[in-house]
Amino acid sequence: MEKGSNGAISRHRDGTLTRQVADSLREGILAGKNPPGQKLPSEAQLISTFNVSRTVIREALSKLREEGLVEPRQGAGVFVLDPSGATGHALRGIDPKRISSVVEGLELRTAIEVEAAYLAAARCSPLQEEEIIRRYHEVAACMRAGRSTVEADLALHLAIAEASNNRQFVDILKLLGGQMIPRAALDSEQTTPPATFERLQEEHGLIVNAISNRDQIAAREAMRAHLAGSQKRYRAYLSNDSGFLL
Repeated sequence: MEKGSNGAISRHRDGTLTRQVADSLREGILAGKNPPGQKLPSEAQLISTFNVSRTVIREALSKLREEGLVEPRQGAGVFVLDPSGATGHALRGIDPKRISSVVEGLELRTAIEVEAAYLAAARCSPLQEEEIIRRYHEVAACMRAGRSTVEADLALHLAIAEASNNRQFVDILKLLGGQMIPRAALDSEQTTPPATFERLQEEHGLIVNAISNRDQIAAREAMRAHLAGSQKRYRAYLSNDSGFLL
């Protein structure tokens, strides 16, 4: 990683500043310079070290969080996690064609589920809303118990499709089955870092709240962001953007 004389990231290198900062921090973690449990320097210190904006630092840390390399703790800072459980390691050696298939599936789901969420916010009955909320809490229960979340995740998305009261949405998702959940399709459920599950459940919460509030636009955008985020993560693996895949 090329740096200036004061340690700042060089702006003459290819790639975004966010990627360069994330790569530098990742290298330190994977090389053992920042062992598991250690607190990373404060946001202000990182801004000074890399000579970049607060936004760049936050985006870089968010990227590392998605990879399962760091964990922010409210009021305490950002701490390093064991890199052996990081997402990139979980996918090491998987045929890129399988990952490409997952991305294609997410694109198909986006075309269906974004509008299903929009309609669910407008059309769901009280019983359907109750079912969505129940399924959402089942995902959380599986996370707490350390059980597979695949079936609960699938059931939540199906409940949202059911609440659209358009049977075609439900039939297509059922046809896709459990393989519509990326970690099931890639057999990476057991090695997915907890931070990734937490992020996905936060995204689920935004969708469920928007539907409960009958906010069609918010429901549509929350579902779009949820599926787009997953697409972005898996596309990054294909392009080796994660820094240690393949």
